Order: sequence, then C-alpha cells, then structure tokens
Amino acid sequence: MKLDLRDHLLSALAPWFRAPAWRIAFSGGLDSTVLLHLLADLATRETLPPLSAIHIHHGLQAAADEWPEHCAAICSALGLPLRVIRVEVKPGASIERAAREARYAAFNQLLESDEVLFTAQHRDDQAETLLFRLLRGAGVRGLAAMPEQRALGKGLMSRPLLNISRSALEAYAAEHSLRWVEDPSNADSEFSRNYLRRQVMPLLVDRWPQASANMAKAAGRLAEAQGLLNELAVQDLSSAETPTAFPWLGLPSLALAPLKHLSLSRQRNALRHWLADLTRLPDSDHWVGWDSLRDAREGSQPIWRLADGELHRAEHRIWWLPTAWLQPLAATTAWRDSKQMLALASNGWLEFSGEVPAGEFQVRYRQGGEIMQLPDRGHRDLKRLLNESGLPVFARARLPLLYHADQLLAVANLPGLDGTARGDWQLHWIAPTNDQSLS
Repeated sequence: MKLDLRDHLLSALAPWFRAPAWRIAFSGGLDSTVLLHLLADLATRETLPPLSAIHIHHGLQAAADEWPEHCAAICSALGLPLRVIRVEVKPGASIERAAREARYAAFNQLLESDEVLFTAQHRDDQAETLLFRLLRGAGVRGLAAMPEQRALGKGLMSRPLLNISRSALEAYAAEHSLRWVEDPSNADSEFSRNYLRRQVMPLLVDRWPQASANMAKAAGRLAEAQGLLNELAVQDLSSAETPTAFPWLGLPSLALAPLKHLSLSRQRNALRHWLADLTRLPDSDHWVGWDSLRDAREGSQPIWRLADGELHRAEHRIWWLPTAWLQPLAATTAWRDSKQMLALASNGWLEFSGEVPAGEFQVRYRQGGEIMQLPDRGHRDLKRLLNESGLPVFARARLPLLYHADQLLAVANLPGLDGTARGDWQLHWIAPTNDQSLS
C-alpha cells in the first residue's frame, strides 16, 4: 500500500498545532524541499500556525551563493516568507561538524518561545547516523541517534520525516515535479558521512534490503534504553543535588559522597546525564579525568578539563566552571559612579545595596598578601578570612575586592566582609554565567 505522506505528516505534527509559529529549515535540497511543499500544501487544507522558512548560508563553496535565490523563488511560489541567515563556519578538523554547529547555533538564537523548527532528516539519515556513531565507538546515548524532537533554544526542534525513507521522498518530488539544488560536496566521499551513504549503505541494502529500516528501529530501541538510563541517573543524582553554602556563585555542583557510593558504571551514567546540557561529553578514553578528580586526596585541587569548561573539586563537592569563569581578568577597574552597577570585564556585575557610599573606588582581585581592617577585629590577613568563610578556592581569584585609596574596604558577597561591618551598605557580586544550551 502506497504511503500517504500527507496523512503521516498530519499525524506527526499533531502535538504542535498550538505552537505560536512553525519554522522550516530549508536548505534547498531534496529532503527539505519535500517537507516545505508538504507543509505548504497542508496549510491550504488545515488551520496551522504561521509558517516560514529559514535558509542557513554557510558560504563554504561558490555554488552555495546561488542557493538563497533558489530558495526565495520556491518560497515565493508557495506563498511562504523566507529568512536567509549567513553564518561563519569556524575552521577545524571536521568541516561537517563545524557547519552543523554553526547552523544549529543560528537556529538556537532565532527560535522564540514555544516555536517549532521542523527539519527534514529521514529514515536513511537515521541509519547512517547509527552506523557512523557505531564506528566511532559511541555508547547508548550516541547510538540512540537522532531523536524525533528535542528542545532547541527557547523552542523545540521536530523531525517529522524521521520514519520516512528517502525513496518515498524522491517519489513525492517526482510526482509533484519539484525542483531542488544538489550540494556538490555530497559527491565527495572524503567526507565520512558521504562515504557511508555512497559506498557502504548501498552494499548493505543490496545484501539486506531492510537494512536502513532495521537500523532505524535499532536506534529507536536504543533511545528507549537511554530513557531508562536517564531515569536511573535522575534517581542517583537526587541525593547529590544538595544546596550549597554559596548559591550566589551560580555554578552547578554535586555533593561528592553520594556519587562515590555508586558503582563506576552508575557514576559515569549519572555524570553523563548531568553534564549533557553543560558540555560536549567525554569519550571513553577521557574518563580517567573523572577517576583522578574523584580519588584525589582531601585538600588537593584537582581539575577535569572538558570541551566547554572544567570540573573542580572543593568543599566535598564537584563544581562545573563554564568558559565564562575561565576568562582572564583585568587587574583593576575604576568605579566612579557607585550608584550604578559596574560591569566587570569577563566577570559579571558589581553593585551596592543600602546607603551607597560616596567616592571613587577601584575593583581589584587577589594577588596575595592582602590585609583588611575590620571593626573590633583589627588588621586581618585576607587569606585567613577566606579560609574561615569556606569559599571554594577556585572562586577566590574571581571574587571582587573593593578598594578606596589603596585600602581594602570590602569583599563582595561574604557576610561580615561585604561592607556590613562598616555601615549600612553591602557589596554584591553577580557572578558571570554562560549559556550552555547544547545539543
């Protein structure tokens, strides 16, 4: 029986009918052209959210310069608005990965609250993804391949054609005389995905005609297995996600003891789940960093460096420091208008509360040997005061120090040191944050 793509699409789109807007990732290729045509046709039969298309122009080859014009003509014929976004692809070992990251970064910034972005990956893409990740030694999370939907920015991304074969899309395109562009790089088997698509998959399908369908089914079963692992991770993390004495640091952290009581496999599973939204996950060879962090002697300052930040150990906890926390600091910052918040280069914001003191101040950071005069306590060594506070060592170098005429007046956010002992004011530091919305 012939597959009715319209009926399939209508069923797949049902959960998103109340979304404020639908956006279509439109490259101009076969897959996205079919999806665009299907949605435009559906809009003439059903009451849908406002439709629009997005074309990401990577500028990686001369032929791509003509694609925005082609996409504009297709969208104009279908009565759909089109937005063309040019992105810069950072050079690296994998141009495929760099282009994908640039593309999704643009989508991430563009989507508004609860909007849905539809992309045109299909069943053959899913099978290739599974095989590609299997060859790279991926675990269950990677072998679950592409989910049918996931959060993206303020909205959501959906792949409504993920259970449809490429041959079905080709048949639809031929039936409706659709035009699309061919990316010349798709013929280059130097790219790993192209090699699988052009050299490996045809051999597998020739021997096992249901290879793509069965591999896609396997990815679905692995996604179910990953769901169970996620549930176990949530249970294991619940006892480690305890409040800290320094919530104003704004850093994700976990109590170490509950994690150490788990088996090694459950430790890694819990950490993969916790780190998934913070950084690209380590491969199996890199997990020795966790072993060193976990087993370091008390009082040491071990660091596990990951792709998008670092894990530190302090005060019987592990702490995630994003890249915003790892930027170099200016030696001194002048603060001439203390009634206004002060933006600190690479280090958040500073402000007073209460009776704002008058005068011109300087903001500095620890160099060592600082002395602070406190009412009723006399001159005290700042290092000793910080030790008494229990503030994690990694945070001390970024903690703003307020000076007036070379006298240390206050240390932001620390009770008794933040100015309250001097008068009716306090010094507040709003620590830097980093957007870690990863795919």
